[in-house]
Amino acid sequence: MHRFFIYLSYDGENYHGWQLQPNAVTVQQRLQESLSILLRCPTSVVGAGRTDAGVHAKLMVAHFNSESEIDSGLLAHKLNQILPPDIAIFKIREVTLDAHARFSARSRTYKYYISTAKQPFYRQYAWRNYFPLNYELMNEAAKILFEYDDFTSFARLHTDVKTNICHMMQAHWERSTEDGTLWIFTIQADRFLRNMVRAIVGTLVEVGREKLSLDGFRRIIEQKDRCKAGGSAPGYALFLEDIEYNDDLFIK
Repeated sequence: MHRFFIYLSYDGENYHGWQLQPNAVTVQQRLQESLSILLRCPTSVVGAGRTDAGVHAKLMVAHFNSESEIDSGLLAHKLNQILPPDIAIFKIREVTLDAHARFSARSRTYKYYISTAKQPFYRQYAWRNYFPLNYELMNEAAKILFEYDDFTSFARLHTDVKTNICHMMQAHWERSTEDGTLWIFTIQADRFLRNMVRAIVGTLVEVGREKLSLDGFRRIIEQKDRCKAGGSAPGYALFLEDIEYNDDLFIK
């Protein structure tokens, strides 16, 4: 048996997220169908995580098993030929049999985009904000995230996860150097809960609008109640940016 990591990106606009669903088209479904055709046997893939409906991935990683050896470069090329244009394969690498796309990941990085002006080319990939935001205050609030590891207040309710503990590595806003009308929120952690990034962004925007104080933001985290936090920011402006693994997982 051989195990492979497959590196891909996708535009999430036409998909109901990554995860397989019975009555909706998902990225995982499209990838599994294409792999099964090329490998001539039913092939399932396991992703590094879930992205919600409309959310994009500049880099997603998934693993699959094969009983035979595979020409990774040729398979990647053939996948790109039959997959729709909004899903692209970067590379396929063989890994150890105990390597797991989800559980072996050291960290994940997301970016969220907010546009402060009407920009035709951002309309599908950045949240147009019509209110002036205090990004300095939003960055002060983002620093508070490092004081905690239980993010129940930003987690989707009634999920099957066993713990809401996450360890934060990055969380900050910065203005794009290429376009002064675009602000980018970068957040990195060892793991994320469902809807967590969008809930954090939505709550930080409340801070930026000065409708929520820094102490109020801290109290929301401490209350561990999703109903106390702000609404979820739109999914179309969220990108899964990067996933990191230890080098010893890779065979070649």
